[in-house]
Amino acid sequence: MEGSGDMFRGSPVAGSSSSASSSSMSSRRYGFPSAASIIQAPLSALLEYSGILPPRSNQHQPNPDSVSNDGEVSIRIIGATEQDNRREDEATPLVVNVNDGSAAAAGMTSSPSHGDGEGVSRSGSGNVDAEAGGGDGVGANGRDSSYQRYDIQHAARWIEQVLPFSLLLLVVFIRQHLQGFFVTIWIAAVLFKSNDIMRKQTALKGERKMPVLIGISVAFALHVVGVYWWYQNDDLMYPLVMLPPKEIPPFWHAIFIIMVNDTLARQAAMIFKCILLMYYKNSRGRNYRKQGQMLTLVEYLLLLYRALLPTPVWYRFFLNKEYGSLFSSLMTGLYLTFKLTSVVEKVQSFFASVKALSRKEVHYGAHATSEQVVAAGDLCAICQEKMHAPILLRCKHIFCEDCVSEWFERERTCPLCRALVKPADLRSFGDGSTSLFFQLF
Repeated sequence: MEGSGDMFRGSPVAGSSSSASSSSMSSRRYGFPSAASIIQAPLSALLEYSGILPPRSNQHQPNPDSVSNDGEVSIRIIGATEQDNRREDEATPLVVNVNDGSAAAAGMTSSPSHGDGEGVSRSGSGNVDAEAGGGDGVGANGRDSSYQRYDIQHAARWIEQVLPFSLLLLVVFIRQHLQGFFVTIWIAAVLFKSNDIMRKQTALKGERKMPVLIGISVAFALHVVGVYWWYQNDDLMYPLVMLPPKEIPPFWHAIFIIMVNDTLARQAAMIFKCILLMYYKNSRGRNYRKQGQMLTLVEYLLLLYRALLPTPVWYRFFLNKEYGSLFSSLMTGLYLTFKLTSVVEKVQSFFASVKALSRKEVHYGAHATSEQVVAAGDLCAICQEKMHAPILLRCKHIFCEDCVSEWFERERTCPLCRALVKPADLRSFGDGSTSLFFQLF
């Protein structure tokens, strides 16, 4: 009996199988897709996990308690107490409808002498009619959901089949344009870092150091000159002065020219912003507001120039006589028409920034008198210091001009009462930031 007892004990293979099945059952219980489903159908597993696709039923999956592994059998001995508990759990409720509307529920189990009995459920005629009436609707909903699941799953499988081939094409495309691909990533990363540096230097106010600003300006200038020197034979310089390239560029080469010029133009504008920060190094009050207005003016002038910058490249691209003179002229005319609408918007924004610069008074309040400052306590609620060049807002609260100007770079409401003070006009770039969106068309 000891040998037979050892035979019926769980072997390592059976133990590993049961642990794997239990782990898969636990992952399915908590909603996580199994590793096998992720490897076989990653998109379908992702859709099921996100809830877009309903999970597949597990009715065809074998029960790990009843399936043997490699011809081995595991026996589990159930005691009398556990057997009674199982019978109580498998009891089926019996629902009885009474004529006066009350209901009673009672548990009902089969007799042990009948073996594997089945639970019996009885209901009144009212429940039967309700089930008969709702059967068609449930069936229709089930069919619709199954059709929807089939369509989504079919599309997911098609994408899973196309995805590896698409990745191969992407790798080949990157290999064909390897230098341009890495140069684009490099100049974009430098632009993002430069924008962060400019914002930090602007926020330092009077603590800015002149050697640091000079070093930043020189580094930006060397980067711009170095990139243009590297591509001096690739017609990158012509669009800078609104001249089309000598030859018709291919589509991806046109995109590369536009992205490089657009990025380096923004970095060149950062050099002018550094010069402004040097000039307004110790600015306070009205000069600080003037610094923000000048930075905003430079940014809107840059946006106007960037809107015009792709025009020569696309003009040369669309004006291709190989497609026929009528077709090329029509495409060029449509592009110039679309471009004109965006350029007009940029021109209006630029003139609005010029008008804001020429305005002497602040448009969200007025300079406070000495009596008003004394009545308010002569203490700025933002910097908690004595007021310098105090400004009386429209809500009658008084703050330092440089403090409230910096506040209105980000907000439009009063710092104390949250009343709407600043009108919705142009977006301010007084914090030294630069628009990071690419102007491709």
